[in-house]
Amino acid sequence: MLTIRLSRVGKKNKPLYRVIISEKHKDLYGDSLEILGSYNPHTKELKINAEKTKYWISKGAGMSDTINNLLVEKKIIEGKKLKASKSRTPKKAPAPAKVATTPTPVEAAPAPAPVEEVKTEQPIA
Repeated sequence: MLTIRLSRVGKKNKPLYRVIISEKHKDLYGDSLEILGSYNPHTKELKINAEKTKYWISKGAGMSDTINNLLVEKKIIEGKKLKASKSRTPKKAPAPAKVATTPTPVEAAPAPAPVEEVKTEQPIA
């Protein structure tokens, strides 16, 4: 299956992307069928040959989610934007703290009730 997607070019920490059409399972940096344009993420500038892109889509080529969103934004195709970033698998929740099985000193024994001293009157001798 053919796919329209981005292939990274440019310097380290300064990426630029080519919009290419190639086999879905083929290496992005190898040979591609055709270069359709380029995308600069710093200036958000998309240069693309709209006629060739529409031609390949009409022939049944798929698009990556990012390319779909860029083409919808530039009104080359109509449709809805898709969620382009894949959600990462959530980290495992930390194990809940163990509940102490031995009672704490406060819980061990209730405080004894205060005992009132009973005063008895003693005869004075």
